[in-house]
Amino acid sequence: MLPIVAFMYSSVGHGGASGYLAMMALFGFLPETMKPTALLLNLFIAAISFFYYWKNGHFNLKLFLAFAIASIPLAFIGGLIEIDASLYKKILGVLLVFAILKLSNVFGKENDKVKNVILWKGLLIGGVIGFFSGLIGIGGGIILTPIILLMKWGKMKEAAAVSALFIWVNSAAGMIGQLTVGVTLQPQAFILVGIALIGGVLGGYFGSEKLNNKYLRYILIFVLILSCIKLFTT
Repeated sequence: MLPIVAFMYSSVGHGGASGYLAMMALFGFLPETMKPTALLLNLFIAAISFFYYWKNGHFNLKLFLAFAIASIPLAFIGGLIEIDASLYKKILGVLLVFAILKLSNVFGKENDKVKNVILWKGLLIGGVIGFFSGLIGIGGGIILTPIILLMKWGKMKEAAAVSALFIWVNSAAGMIGQLTVGVTLQPQAFILVGIALIGGVLGGYFGSEKLNNKYLRYILIFVLILSCIKLFTT
């Protein structure tokens, strides 16, 4: 299932942390293990996804900077903070709802007209997403992509490219924050990276070429729904 999760998220410009966290929740991983492992996976998968979208000319540097300037330092601060396991699960469950809505194409319509993002709005949104990204162990793309599309600040492929790099920088900042407070990565985390890379490479390549992956998306939505139920009831 891990390569499928990586494939699905990479294909839409995401690192997949929300999916990895959902899987780890299903399999009973400890919260202190889940967060750094998800960030590590994000670093690899988001980098691959960004490369393919950038290669195909979809990246908008100005749009990226509007969100990333504030998100990077706040993701680092979020990474420094450890929260109660019960609260962690509830916050993660809420964020997974965004993942379900995004994968269900609730925010998936292409915009005919694109507007320039107002800088203060970009900084505010990027900062808030960055903080929670570091706090929970996600890159924030699952939240940023819907916002870009809803606010008509970019088209689908452009949002995917911006989100991929946004995820990478937030994950890096969050990971540095984790390492700063003494969190260590478990050996199995690197094994998971090796497995996820298979799906990540394929997802980034085919996703940037308009791959139709609706059936795999349905499977992933099902997994996320199960994970939300588990997180809110345990």
